[in-house]
Amino acid sequence: MQKDLAIVIPCYNEADRLPVSQFVSFLSLQPKVSVFFVNDGSKDTTDDVLSALKNQFPGQIELYNMAQNRGKANAIFTGFRQVLKYQNFQKVAYLDADLATSLEECLRLSEQVKENVVLAFGSRILKLDNQIKRKWYRFLLGRVVATAISNALNLSIYDSQCGCKIFETQTAEKIFDQVFISKWLFDVEIFFRMIRLFGRSEIQNYIREIPLRAWVDTPDSRVSPLYFFTLWWDLFKISKKYKS
Repeated sequence: MQKDLAIVIPCYNEADRLPVSQFVSFLSLQPKVSVFFVNDGSKDTTDDVLSALKNQFPGQIELYNMAQNRGKANAIFTGFRQVLKYQNFQKVAYLDADLATSLEECLRLSEQVKENVVLAFGSRILKLDNQIKRKWYRFLLGRVVATAISNALNLSIYDSQCGCKIFETQTAEKIFDQVFISKWLFDVEIFFRMIRLFGRSEIQNYIREIPLRAWVDTPDSRVSPLYFFTLWWDLFKISKKYKS
């Protein structure tokens, strides 16, 4: 049976913060959705927590344990390559393990991946009718980074770094064909690869940036605040590679 959606979840030391009940509630109601957990060399009991979830939903959960921590980008890349081996999913997505963007939001956004649209992604735009809860300093730093990324890409993207992106499977095969340069700024590479695939002048016909209804800035972020001072080198390396 072909399933609608596979969601890749990278995990690193998530034993104490993984929202298990949310996964249980969602998967119980969505039999055509699968979750692929990638345990990225966790040093706590993350494997035990994920194994217990898999035992509860053996037909909907896959678990891959990596011997060493290699970063979010590599974990997501590994998860996508595993999903694509199955070749029985229409769409494949990735989400953060803390579910700052909910599973339900991911499923809602996935409905926009149809016809010509091969990539849909969430956008943390604060509006009157949504609930975006983000610390003010992260918002300000995020806007600086997002503006720089938009300029580097020469695309009008408000929130390139939102951790909810859904791909049509055949497009995912082409975008996730090689590992990423940066452990954290890989979303920028994704958009550069989309430009390479469809052309900058036509890309708006193939992607959709969709405002989220809700997003929660969870504590204990895996990205150090100090990365703000070093991400510029990653952005330079990425831009140089894809513009050469």
